[in-house]
Amino acid sequence: MKSSTRSQQFSIGNIRVGGENSLFLIAGPCVIESPDHCQFMARRLKVITLRLQVPFIFKASFDKANRTSLSSYRGPGMKEGLSILKSVREDLGIPVLTDVHETGQIEPAAQSVDCLQIPAFLSRQTDLLLAAGKSGCAVNIKKGQFLAPWDMQHAVSKVASTGCQKILVTERGTSFGYNNLVVDMRSLVLLRTLNVPVVYDVTHSLQLPGGQGTASGGQPQFIEPLARAGVAAGVDGLFMEVHDNPAAALSDGPNALPLDRLEALLKQLVQINAIVQNDQRPNH
Repeated sequence: MKSSTRSQQFSIGNIRVGGENSLFLIAGPCVIESPDHCQFMARRLKVITLRLQVPFIFKASFDKANRTSLSSYRGPGMKEGLSILKSVREDLGIPVLTDVHETGQIEPAAQSVDCLQIPAFLSRQTDLLLAAGKSGCAVNIKKGQFLAPWDMQHAVSKVASTGCQKILVTERGTSFGYNNLVVDMRSLVLLRTLNVPVVYDVTHSLQLPGGQGTASGGQPQFIEPLARAGVAAGVDGLFMEVHDNPAAALSDGPNALPLDRLEALLKQLVQINAIVQNDQRPNH
C-alpha cells in the first residue's frame, strides 16, 4: 500500500511528483504526427488538467524504434522531433517526456525535454540506463513485459548509481501468451518497495502486441475501469496515450483513449485518489 511506503518526491519541470503530492498524469499521442497536432494535443490536455488541478507531463515520441512492421510510421526523427517538443515545453510552460532508444540520443534529448523514458524492451540495457542517469533529467523506466516487479530494483539501481535522484518506474503489462498482455495489480504495490514514484501505463497495458498482423491491436474499452483500479491501488501517476481521433492515429490508435473521454475519467480518478490519500493519514 502507498500508506506503508512513501516514494521519493522531486520536481519534473514545474510539477512535484511522489511522496504525498497529488496524482499526476503523463499523457499525449504515441508519436509526434506533426508540429500542429502536437501543439493542439498539448494545449487541449493542459486546459483539461489545469481545470481539474491535475499535475501534467506531456509525452510524445520523436521516433518509435520498436514498431511491428518495417513500413509503420516511426515519427519525424530526432532533430525535427526534439525541436517540436522543445517548442511545446517553451510555448506552454509544461514538462515534456520522450523516449530514448540509444545512448547517442540522450544528450540532445536532455536539452529539449524534462524526462527521459526508457522503453520497456530496453529496461535492462545498462549503458542506456547509465547515460540517462547522467543526463540531469528525470528518468522514467518502463518495466519490461518479461520482468517481475522486484526485478526492477536492478534497473533503478543502475540509474541511481550515477547520482540521479529523479527516477520513476512504470508498469505497462506483462506478456500473457501470444499477442496479449495482462496487468497484475499486485505489481503496483510491489513496485512501491523501490521507494520511487510508481506510474501505471493503462493504455499500453491494453495493447495486443502484433495483434493486427502488421501492427498492434488494443482493447480501449477497458481503459476506464483499469485506470480506476490503478489509482485505487495507490499509484503516484497515470500514463495514458490520448488522441483526438484514435482511428486515424499513426501509432497505437487501437489502445489510445479518445480525447473527449479524458475529462470525465480524470474527474473520477481525482475522487478515487482523494479517498486513497485520506486513508493514508496517520489517524486512519
